[in-house]
Amino acid sequence: MNKKPAESRLRAGLPAPLWRWIFHFEAAIEAAVSGFAREVSPNVRVLDAGAGEGQYRRFFPQQRYCGIDLAVGDASWNYSGLEVRGDLAALPFRDGSFTAALNIVTLEHVTEPARVVCELARVLAPGGRLLLIAPHEWEEHQQPHDYFRYTRYGLQYLLERAGFSGIEILPVGGIFRLVGRRLLNAIQFLPWPLAILLFFPLAVPGVLLPLLDPLDTRRNFTLGYICYARKES
Repeated sequence: MNKKPAESRLRAGLPAPLWRWIFHFEAAIEAAVSGFAREVSPNVRVLDAGAGEGQYRRFFPQQRYCGIDLAVGDASWNYSGLEVRGDLAALPFRDGSFTAALNIVTLEHVTEPARVVCELARVLAPGGRLLLIAPHEWEEHQQPHDYFRYTRYGLQYLLERAGFSGIEILPVGGIFRLVGRRLLNAIQFLPWPLAILLFFPLAVPGVLLPLLDPLDTRRNFTLGYICYARKES
């Protein structure tokens, strides 16, 4: 996943704590990738499957990072930094080639998700670790290449079927954070006179509602899931 231009501009203009509060899913993704990278040994091969423009390369300066993407997601993106252009459902690597793998907000864009997850398992060495992140309550994006949304149970099924174990699936926020984000999203659809009139009635609850998120302990309404798994030896 790569940042949209509007989000990039907002990130540049907002204080970092406010950006992380508003763009909670994106901030959670960066934190997950950063933490994952710190646990990967130096000099090992790391696969970023669905790398886009390679925005997560910077987290792996001591590892041998390899980005692969089909390069059809967004016509405005620069795919020239990819190591490989290829299909995630038929990865052009030998079995056990990588010690760790990423699949970040990409699984919804593939037509054969079960096959892709199996391919990730195939190219990981025994004991290799996977970080997979998928949206749940999210808008269509990169149309027409946006096919699926996943529950935690669907992700568990795909990972187990592919031979992963030690699976941990973490929801990113609950209903209050989700509704808050959607109120902020709504502002962009308003014509400018109405946007000015309704900015504070939408933006204030949009920013404050996430304070109530601890009340939602079930997290059935969530922005997405962060999944950790390990390939069985």
